[in-house]
Amino acid sequence: MKINKVYQGDCFELIKQIDDESINLIVCDGPFGVTENDWDKIKNIQEYNLNLIKLFSRILKKGGSLYLFGKPDCIDFIDYRPYLNLNAKIVWYQPSRLAQGRTNYTNNYDIIAYFTKGKTTKVFNLNHIRVPQLVELEHRKRCENVPSVMNGKFHKTKFNGNGKNPGDVWGDIKQLTYKSKELISRELLNTIQKPIKLIERIVKASSNEGDLVLDPFAGVGTTFAVCKELKRNFIGFEINSAFVEICNKRIKEIKLKQESKLFV
Repeated sequence: MKINKVYQGDCFELIKQIDDESINLIVCDGPFGVTENDWDKIKNIQEYNLNLIKLFSRILKKGGSLYLFGKPDCIDFIDYRPYLNLNAKIVWYQPSRLAQGRTNYTNNYDIIAYFTKGKTTKVFNLNHIRVPQLVELEHRKRCENVPSVMNGKFHKTKFNGNGKNPGDVWGDIKQLTYKSKELISRELLNTIQKPIKLIERIVKASSNEGDLVLDPFAGVGTTFAVCKELKRNFIGFEINSAFVEICNKRIKEIKLKQESKLFV
């Protein structure tokens, strides 16, 4: 299967053409099983995700990473342990969502389940994804001088002027709105298109230049746009032919922009 290309078709069929242990990173923003869209009508989202995890475990390199998007219960009732190791359930917090619940608390977050093939990852570029420190420097230094910190297992944890680890609750990256310049179509809002900054954080953290990234539910190609900008290779699957055209258009535009910079 050729790289840097978006293939039209069903991911469960196309993935059979990918070689064993050839992918460094998978960004999987597929069905959530919660809307009335035809592509999202999944009877059992947990079983669906388990089937995906089984397929991904074959093609991921040892130490490779998977980021699986979903709702809070997207992997709660399945045993993924024989296939991949769950490192974190990242909460993508969206306080701006309409709080319309009347008999329960409104869901204000999505889950991004971060897996690796094996207990440790080969790539985690913390320095590429640091976020601003929210703790005052004076207070942080005072905490570092506490004997239990100085002499304990966290004695190497020091204040970093470039920022801190973003942690497993991401509230600093906002969902797209109707006014977002990057939004391709209103019909894609909150269902298909994710913010560039969100995908950038994942790609920067869990891949290096030249690595191969798979997006099995390509949508409108945000993952590929990010990969082109960050000099990663990619393979994409998308069943909707109109979306494949949008993907190819975005990739072409970035390629032309990069080429134009070479002649400036």
